[in-house]
Amino acid sequence: MDFLDAYHLWADAHAFYDTTLIPSPADTHPLAQQSATWDERLAATPNGHLLRQNSLFDALNGSGTLHLLHVTHALEQINEQGVLYPSGGCLVGSIYCAPLTATDRGLRMHNLAAYVLTKEAPAFLAKLGVTDRVPTPLIFEINTPPQAYQSLAGVDYLRLGLIHLRIYCHLEYLLSKSERHRLRETVVARVKNSAAFLATAAAVAYRGTRIAARPFLDLLDETIPRLPVLGYLYFEALAEYLMLHSTSQPTRRLADIGELNNWLYKEMLFASYPNMAGKFDLARFRPRPSQLADLIHQVDPTIEINHATHYLVERISHLVAARLFAPGEAPEAWHHTRWEFDALSIQLGPLLGHLIHRELRTFGRYPDFYFYFDQYKALQAWNYWNHMDIVAPFNGTMPKGEIGINPAYPNLDYRVWRAEQDDAGHLHPAEQLSLTIAPRLVDIKYTLMRNNQWTAPAHSAA
Repeated sequence: MDFLDAYHLWADAHAFYDTTLIPSPADTHPLAQQSATWDERLAATPNGHLLRQNSLFDALNGSGTLHLLHVTHALEQINEQGVLYPSGGCLVGSIYCAPLTATDRGLRMHNLAAYVLTKEAPAFLAKLGVTDRVPTPLIFEINTPPQAYQSLAGVDYLRLGLIHLRIYCHLEYLLSKSERHRLRETVVARVKNSAAFLATAAAVAYRGTRIAARPFLDLLDETIPRLPVLGYLYFEALAEYLMLHSTSQPTRRLADIGELNNWLYKEMLFASYPNMAGKFDLARFRPRPSQLADLIHQVDPTIEINHATHYLVERISHLVAARLFAPGEAPEAWHHTRWEFDALSIQLGPLLGHLIHRELRTFGRYPDFYFYFDQYKALQAWNYWNHMDIVAPFNGTMPKGEIGINPAYPNLDYRVWRAEQDDAGHLHPAEQLSLTIAPRLVDIKYTLMRNNQWTAPAHSAA
């Protein structure tokens, strides 16, 4: 994959939040107008103004110093090595952080940071039975260079499908001929056996077909085990709905300070999957349709369930079409589909890429090489970010508060402190640490929390 090809793919994998782009030829594809309509629809929700005006963007647009929180309970090991490694996941290859706001009383945590530090990290330690350590907050103070990118470009991990496919095609000869054939047959079979759901989502997205919520959600639930990326789409659509439509008092209070309420989807996730604390495996996210209403009302009684479920039908269908089908392709006549890898890669390349990326984690000998797959992807991301002078990439699916540190940024000017929390919840630097951020991904066995080392989690990209 040459630089220009990779550059275009990575540019398309980012969401640009602060510009009104002049329509380009790519914007003439069948979903262009629908995507624009969705932008308007999301902006008109009770909390839609926070999609453009929020504390995360204020921090990124500010000049001077950027304060970020990172949480770990492996500080002793990190100090011994003197190195902090980035992880993969929704931020591709970043040090996973959340914003801090400087006040006269100390550094105020974004509500996402507060949840990770006070609820998620302790829950993970309790799950492991660890009693001799506590989560440690680290403050990163970054001096933003004058040449840093002044606009808002966030990486959207749901748009990485074609990148996954291209990287696999570049590295597939690490597998034997028979392994490559078996992998292709496996992902084609997954897609073929999911055609009913894909055709239904396409009909909703492209033709405006009206589908009742319950049968759609039942079909989605049945299909997620075959197409794990649908768990990610389901989670993002439901989290988006909750954050944008909640009118609860905590949500309104956070909106007043420019924050979307991350506790809603966090509580929803861990109420349904308590073992996901510290391990965001969203491929397993499939709350049963019969339990969805109770689950939503458990985290926010203000949500109107019928409205929410009909929204999910339309939103998930749009995301399937926009993120899993090839750009410009409007699949029709599914019964005429050629169920062969090369043919499907033209029409459903992004979906195949997501499936392959997921499959390789457990496929034959490839787990031994999987680190290099994600490292190769991170190298491309770092190359794009450095080309664009992006110091702190953020999760562009939605400005929740997930923000990273680009570990490959040249001559990055930063300092790290161990922090202490006061009675009012503010953080204060307590001890400056001599740590270096290294542009090398931590091994997947650590990012998937398979031992007792832990850093603040980014949910793993599909």
